[in-house]
Amino acid sequence: MTDGSARVDAYIAAQADFARPILSHFRALVHAAQPDAVEAIKWSFPHFVYRGKNLASMAAFKGHASIGFWYSEDETAARTEQGGMGHLGKITSLTDLPADDALRAMLARAAAMIDAGAKPQWMERRQPREALPVPSTLTDAIAASPSAATVWAAFPPGKIRDYAEWIGEAKTNATRDRRIAQAVEWIAQGKGRNWKYEKR
Repeated sequence: MTDGSARVDAYIAAQADFARPILSHFRALVHAAQPDAVEAIKWSFPHFVYRGKNLASMAAFKGHASIGFWYSEDETAARTEQGGMGHLGKITSLTDLPADDALRAMLARAAAMIDAGAKPQWMERRQPREALPVPSTLTDAIAASPSAATVWAAFPPGKIRDYAEWIGEAKTNATRDRRIAQAVEWIAQGKGRNWKYEKR
């Protein structure tokens, strides 16, 4: 067993009851379909690496799991309709997964793209997103912290958008205020909203 496999074992074991069968099933299917794939934890969740390239990934969250393919010719309707990270939308049980044959075909296409030297499709599709309005409550709080204001002024648009989305999605004033306080603290330290998952 590799260190990566041991870490994936630990990751799966730590997830909720609904998620473990989903992750275990996809993991077994990847290894049956692509025996050369090795396991690694990247950005805090499991990845399957083929010939040095990220083939697929899986992750579990509080109420759903997700599966993504770094090399894919299209994105399924499930993601569009349900949202969520990955290509298959929010997966809450094994019945939400496509048939095994369909998953094997996705893995085969991804491996073939890697073999052909293709770039990950998400890199080719990605377009700059429109700027989001930053809530005035956030800008006021940042302005009150000189260290946060200095970092904020140098942040790239993506990091600003991440914070604007996070604050804007708050359902209550209490949640918004809690997030703003946390945001100012992280920004003052030079951290983006998703700093825990950024490659170090």
